[in-house]
Amino acid sequence: MSRTDHEQAAAASSTGERGHWLRDLVLLTLLLGLYLGFQMGQRAIWNPDEGRYSEIPREMVVSGNYITPHLDGIKYFEKPPLFYWLQASSIKAFGVHQWNLRLWPVLFALFGCLMVYGAGRQMFGRRAGVLSAMVLATSLLYYFLGRAIILDMAVSILMAAAMLTFLLGVRGPPGPTRRNYLWAFYVFMALATLTKGLIGIALPGLVILVWMALLNEWRLLRSIYLPSGLLIYLVVATPWHVLVSLANPEFPYFYFIQQQFLRYLTMSAHRYQPDWFFIPILLLGMVPWTVFMFQAVWKGLPASWARRQEHKETLFLVLWAVLIFVFFSLSKSKLVPYILPVFPALALLIGRWLAQQPAATGAVRRPLAVLALLGLAGAVALAMLPHGLARSHSALEFNRLVGTSQIYLMAVVLAIASVAPYLLARRGRLNAALLSMTVLFGGFHTVVGHALTGLDPKWSVRAMAEMIKPDLKPDDAVVTYNTYFQELPVYLQRRVIIVNWKNELTFGAKYQNTSGWLIDTAQFWKLWNSGRTVYVFANAGDYRQLVEGAHGHYRVLARNAYHVLLTNRPAGAGQH
Repeated sequence: MSRTDHEQAAAASSTGERGHWLRDLVLLTLLLGLYLGFQMGQRAIWNPDEGRYSEIPREMVVSGNYITPHLDGIKYFEKPPLFYWLQASSIKAFGVHQWNLRLWPVLFALFGCLMVYGAGRQMFGRRAGVLSAMVLATSLLYYFLGRAIILDMAVSILMAAAMLTFLLGVRGPPGPTRRNYLWAFYVFMALATLTKGLIGIALPGLVILVWMALLNEWRLLRSIYLPSGLLIYLVVATPWHVLVSLANPEFPYFYFIQQQFLRYLTMSAHRYQPDWFFIPILLLGMVPWTVFMFQAVWKGLPASWARRQEHKETLFLVLWAVLIFVFFSLSKSKLVPYILPVFPALALLIGRWLAQQPAATGAVRRPLAVLALLGLAGAVALAMLPHGLARSHSALEFNRLVGTSQIYLMAVVLAIASVAPYLLARRGRLNAALLSMTVLFGGFHTVVGHALTGLDPKWSVRAMAEMIKPDLKPDDAVVTYNTYFQELPVYLQRRVIIVNWKNELTFGAKYQNTSGWLIDTAQFWKLWNSGRTVYVFANAGDYRQLVEGAHGHYRVLARNAYHVLLTNRPAGAGQH
């Protein structure tokens, strides 16, 4: 018969698992900080998302306007400003560099790991807390999104912080500690709202209300400081929304109706995927801990409906994972990072389940055997890529960009990481098996992260931008043709001219005069023949169209399989 969650935590505290909080936090911060931040500035800023979420804060710093976000000088209302503000603070402190543009995502990822350690330790004991942090940090998708310049890590961790402070608050007795936890809950919800909109309050609210309903705990509404908490939420979340609406009367409808509701309910964002889209994403994203996920979730449920009050914390975590997964699965707009908010809950459930295992029993060995088999199959598939045995275009392209030696290295590390935990578990060494999973798969993620820099030529025009930057004059025109390379103005630190492309800039362009830099083909050729020096960045597929229109009056400065850089500046007119 399983013990309640309170009994587990109490038993852990009373049997030598007390440990030193400060020691654990310092060690975790140093080790996970080094792991998550290692070579974080090596990879280029990728188009479009990383470029967009770097350029908007760069423009805030340049203009001094921190209320109305702009992208390439055009109003951009799709997201609220907290992440932009954080990025802007990093730019003001350190300048524009790849490493510091990734600093805040890495810090949020690190904070998420420390947070699940702390919550797991308080609810289930020190061992569960440490294991939860290990699981979260070395989950495949968490690691890579923690090093990407996008909003999803920030909003996921802020929502997780809100739900965990709520859970820790309501499980404690009345007093200052409970009050502070619950006030922090409202602050974190407000910050999540300022990061990615109404989901910052809607998703935590959904989980909490369903949890209260299942437990029939509606009396909690009287003890969670609702009036003062809502006031705190409004004080934090409201001012920017009011100020941006006063400065831009067109903002409220676009932001609240079009972006928050219609984007979820309709296919207006053109990101429709089937309802099962997130199932393989979650299974792959939790690697290597996927093999323990189903047991951990199942064991997090109460043994019977009558015993649900004994497992309030784990029921909350299961609802957190399931409801958010279902919420985004039903959305008409889906992207891979949307599933990230479920990872802290799953990490806590897995960490708790692993901490309960007394030894390397069959319950542990069998999942590790599955991991070994799947990992070996994946390693063999990787090793086959350089030999052309995988005939898909994507596989061949990956092999060409990343390189044979890197692929072999990934295959070897994956094979070792998959097999070693099983072999150690068979010898009864549970702690060694779990530690090897953490260290070896952390190493695998690091190797893959390094290899992904080989994809830079496909996803970024950094090399071409850096080629012209030293000779670029203030009056020179930089053009992105039939597309918008959103990382380009970040590297050149200037606005660019966009030809035949508006997309997410369409709404903002309606409310300001953009005729000087949002132009069509006819205006482009007029600029090309104006006597100004013009540099054109384009996809390789548009090369023929460009050179035919230039009638021989062009020079190719750089070209690869994906992009081309041309100029109307004749050879010998300057150095490049």
